[in-house]
Amino acid sequence: MDREKDRIGIIFGGISSEYGVSLLSAETLLKAIDRSRHEIRCIGITKNGIWNITTASPEDIAADKWLGASRQVTPVEALADLDFAFPVMHGRYGEDGEIQGLFELLQIPYAGSGVHGSSLAMDKCSAKRVFRACGIPTSNFVYIDGDRLAQYMNRYCEECEAELGYPMFVKPANSGSSIGISRITNRMELEEAILTAQKYDHRIIVEESINGRELEVGVIGNSFAECSCVGEITHTGGFYDYESKYTSESPIEIVIPAPIDDELSLTIQKTAVRAYHALDCAGFARVDFLVDMEAGVAYVNEINTIPGMTQYSMFPMLWQHQNVSFTDMIETLIHFGYQAHQRFQEVR
Repeated sequence: MDREKDRIGIIFGGISSEYGVSLLSAETLLKAIDRSRHEIRCIGITKNGIWNITTASPEDIAADKWLGASRQVTPVEALADLDFAFPVMHGRYGEDGEIQGLFELLQIPYAGSGVHGSSLAMDKCSAKRVFRACGIPTSNFVYIDGDRLAQYMNRYCEECEAELGYPMFVKPANSGSSIGISRITNRMELEEAILTAQKYDHRIIVEESINGRELEVGVIGNSFAECSCVGEITHTGGFYDYESKYTSESPIEIVIPAPIDDELSLTIQKTAVRAYHALDCAGFARVDFLVDMEAGVAYVNEINTIPGMTQYSMFPMLWQHQNVSFTDMIETLIHFGYQAHQRFQEVR
């Protein structure tokens, strides 16, 4: 690199249903990144997929008022001359391996998992199949092909009832932030929930309901990964939905560290790293668990390869509890991104 500082592109927005979450994560990241070490280029993608370079403030980005201080560019123009890309695009088209493939085609180092790990972790059905194959505990589930609902809705519902029983959760396989998810208790709700999930993805997953505690850890690293302490989410008023995750008025409490014994904590941390490597994750991720305390089983629920970075997000809070500032955490993620790129270049 010829410049004194490396030029890092912070990429946010996009056509995912998690567009709004991405703006909040971008705001927090832009306020925390060390500008004495990095030259920042803000790249915003609109809801209809138009790429822009913007000079908007972090606050205007969070408020979705960034487009007025932007100029439209092609994706290649936006990424030109970058030394490093840092995507904070949650959900489809940002967290599923697609934009990671673009970075790799352009040979740009980037933060987070590669194409393979991103796509596996994003698709809940694929991830759970890998967990099962690797002997990693995960809840029981049924896969539904949304393109075949007209012919097989009744058959799918019967399979869910036989395999899972009520209550159960219906989810788009490739969505996050609890978007499109329903908790259902009878056949009518099941059919309605499947149709709701179909609006977000043709791949649908229906999972058994586990009456347990929601525990999460952060993982950072590549071939050798480090796990944070365990955090717990407690909430009232139904399941942990979008509003609960991203608003300060939400009826939830995040407890760090979680009030659990050392043995369970160690089990969760070891299982998280196993799951992280099973899906070929890299850089960083948040691993979510549902823990059946009576059975003593910690089930991996899902892995988020670009976890929320907002002020209310679990991932940065877990590391802050371990005296890792947001700024230092960003530097670590950049380091592992460069490391992964170098490893990839060596095997090309």
